[in-house]
Amino acid sequence: MYTLIGIAMAEVLAFPGKQWLRLRIELLGVSPLVWRRFVVPRKVTLGKLHRVIQEVMGWEDYHLHEFIIAGQRYGLPDPEFDGREAPLSEKRVALSTPLGEFKSFQYDYDFGDGWEHLVIVEGVLPPEEVPDTFICLAGENACPPEDVGGPPGYMNYLEALLNPRHDAHEEMLEWRGRFDPKKFNLRAINKRLACIKP
Repeated sequence: MYTLIGIAMAEVLAFPGKQWLRLRIELLGVSPLVWRRFVVPRKVTLGKLHRVIQEVMGWEDYHLHEFIIAGQRYGLPDPEFDGREAPLSEKRVALSTPLGEFKSFQYDYDFGDGWEHLVIVEGVLPPEEVPDTFICLAGENACPPEDVGGPPGYMNYLEALLNPRHDAHEEMLEWRGRFDPKKFNLRAINKRLACIKP
């Protein structure tokens, strides 16, 4: 449906008119690989990009998060969380400002579980293909359940859940019910994204 203009990031930033970037996000440290491809305006604020990422990935926004772009951290400073230096506020920062000519950045979610995501800028949409709303184009596999214990906990969870003979199988079923690690519902994601104004 959408194609890309094959140009360098410097050209992307100089491209006139309303620009939308195609991004690919991958959840690191889990198998099967959980990834999504989606589009956002290059001037989207990091605060709004956080909301979009939560929806495309399937997280429930229960925990703290931050972006690491060009060596700088952005997020929502939390005075009650004293485990690290406060990030710069993400509220009014457009993605294009810290991104510059970089083609990738990191998005971290839930500092306790330690979910790390790699976000890759794949290119810019041609003007005639710019959408009216945020759109997820593709993806694979389900987002892990919240509070499962990060990548190692998720791997242990899947092992127990998918093996009826595992000692913790019944416990995992009682905790979260049925879970399909291969489930990916593009229509449901785009329905949620339609509620976020670009």
